[in-house]
Amino acid sequence: MSQENLQAVVSQVRRDIVRMVHAVNSGHPGGSLGCVEYLVSLYFKHMNHNAADFKMDGVGEDVFFLSNGHISPVMYSVLARAGYFDVSELATFRKLNTRLQGHPTTHEGLEGIRIASGSLGQGLSVALGAATAKKLNGDDSIVFTLHGDGELQEGQIWEAAMYASAKKVDNLIAAVDVNEKQIDGSTDDVLAMGSLRAKFEAFGWDVIDVEQGNDLNAIDAAISEAKGKLGHGKPVCLLLRTEMGNGVDFMMGTHKWHGVAPNDEQLASALAQNEETLGDY
Repeated sequence: MSQENLQAVVSQVRRDIVRMVHAVNSGHPGGSLGCVEYLVSLYFKHMNHNAADFKMDGVGEDVFFLSNGHISPVMYSVLARAGYFDVSELATFRKLNTRLQGHPTTHEGLEGIRIASGSLGQGLSVALGAATAKKLNGDDSIVFTLHGDGELQEGQIWEAAMYASAKKVDNLIAAVDVNEKQIDGSTDDVLAMGSLRAKFEAFGWDVIDVEQGNDLNAIDAAISEAKGKLGHGKPVCLLLRTEMGNGVDFMMGTHKWHGVAPNDEQLASALAQNEETLGDY
């Protein structure tokens, strides 16, 4: 898909996110908006996956695990727009007895979702299991993950990071959404983590800094570079320097939209800033 067409999907996914969260006055728009470009790049350009015939085991295809499950609005929108389920189902977000719960779960059988996530810190461990299984089975597909930078305050992440390099799990690309914000404020104020590059490198990972984490061209180049590093004994970490609330001006530059829904007036403003390109649900 061309960068122009990818940008059109990005615009539509932003609209989906704010409409979904507004409709139920609940959800997490800030981090969702900040990760749109990365997930659109993955699902519409870089991942080898089969939306028409989803299988939980993911044999023979690339798989993705969302570890920071609270940004489910962007995950659901991207999956729907990529063809995993009908776009109209986005209207059921966070409603009782539906498949699109606030944090992704598996017992509803939603296509594209392979793990329940939302309890932060667990996704990297799950991804390591999947990546190891692929290596044991001679499956040369790639395992991708996404994590929040605040999530890296969880100790399980670093246990998994240590395991990944020690066991040479070199078919794994883990991305971190480095927006430097979490629900209670900046990550530095809550629990400063110092240099994430230095930490991952100390744990034996190859690290790629993506200074423009909301730029499709920069993301495209970084994912391509990461793929080129696989198969050489090290997992790869992408540090995506993003803006929480990206694409909606009043949500950017603050942590306050981590888990707050826009009102009617704010929704209208957010939609006006993002053109409808593929048709709203």
